[in-house]
Amino acid sequence: MAGSGASGGRGVVVVGLGAAGASLAWRLAGSGVPLRVVEAPAGSGRRTQPRTWCTWGAAGPGPFGHLVSAEWPRVRLVSEGGDGVAAHLGGWRYRMLSSEDLDAAVRDRLRAVGSVVEESVVDDPAELREPGWTVVDTRPVPVPRTGRTLLLQHFLGRRVRSERPVFDASTATLMDFRVPQPAGGVAFGYVLPTSAHDALVEYTLFSASVLTRGQYEQGLRDYLRRSGIGEVEVLGEEQGVIPMTDAGFPPSPVPGVLRWGAASGSVRPSTGYAFSALQRQADVLAERARAGEPLVLPPAHRRRHLLMDSLVLEALARGRLDGPGFFTGLFARNPVHRVLGFLDGGTGPADDLRLMASSPRGPMLRTVLGRALPVRR
Repeated sequence: MAGSGASGGRGVVVVGLGAAGASLAWRLAGSGVPLRVVEAPAGSGRRTQPRTWCTWGAAGPGPFGHLVSAEWPRVRLVSEGGDGVAAHLGGWRYRMLSSEDLDAAVRDRLRAVGSVVEESVVDDPAELREPGWTVVDTRPVPVPRTGRTLLLQHFLGRRVRSERPVFDASTATLMDFRVPQPAGGVAFGYVLPTSAHDALVEYTLFSASVLTRGQYEQGLRDYLRRSGIGEVEVLGEEQGVIPMTDAGFPPSPVPGVLRWGAASGSVRPSTGYAFSALQRQADVLAERARAGEPLVLPPAHRRRHLLMDSLVLEALARGRLDGPGFFTGLFARNPVHRVLGFLDGGTGPADDLRLMASSPRGPMLRTVLGRALPVRR
């Protein structure tokens, strides 16, 4: 929950070395703030699976520009019929980095200042509390069921190599809708090419429930065929489930423990992106820790953006909104920096109004009225 806090003090214990925990540990290592970092042992089943993270903008992803493994000056969306909406990002770039590279870099940084990551399974973060210290627990928690809408962003991604030069290494395909669409959601291919022959290709869905392993594999094979990529050699794989909800995440009930990350609502409800928001929050938390102030979590997203996200999620989940048409329309009717700026939380009220004006009015109006009418009764 934005604005939740815990008692600050002399030191910080970071629990979990995902995007949130790694970002804060990097900033505090060698800063003069006493620091402990605790991560579940490999093989314990408590670690997040290796993952690819993406950000965009003029600058690099916080202090991790040196870890960017690939970047693209162009992005595109592809409609169900195969028509493309492409845009050059100008001075911006769409960037990718891997969780494994970030994990290794943070561990190296800690070792350089005489510290190590403690390998331990933590069932109760309160056990780590010490007088004057704050425990920052970055591990996921069960998703609250208090919101209007809960969709899941779930995917199977594979790093692949093709025999033919089928990829455009200058262009990231954010959404390719040439796959069967689920009721009450949306499905698409996501392609991040690193050469004419190599790419990360994901089959992704926003829907109410996950699929079986066989269904993900079939969906990915189907996308490779429909998109013209064809037969590929599989070099690696990643899979995940990200909640997309307008529910508020409650703060930790334990004094001295601050929940942060997916457990605090840092994930953007309409997209599942979180890395940029986590960098902004990590800057504030690290600054407060260095100043010896209580660790108070700043909001991850603006209220009006969360409201807009909530309307989109509900319209998708109720089948009022044509997902492929909605997303391709946003990019077709607006400058790319306005759309990406909104998705990253950087747009002002004027640009937000322009985005709303370019959205399908019927489905969005029905969603707004559906919320207002019961109140009038």
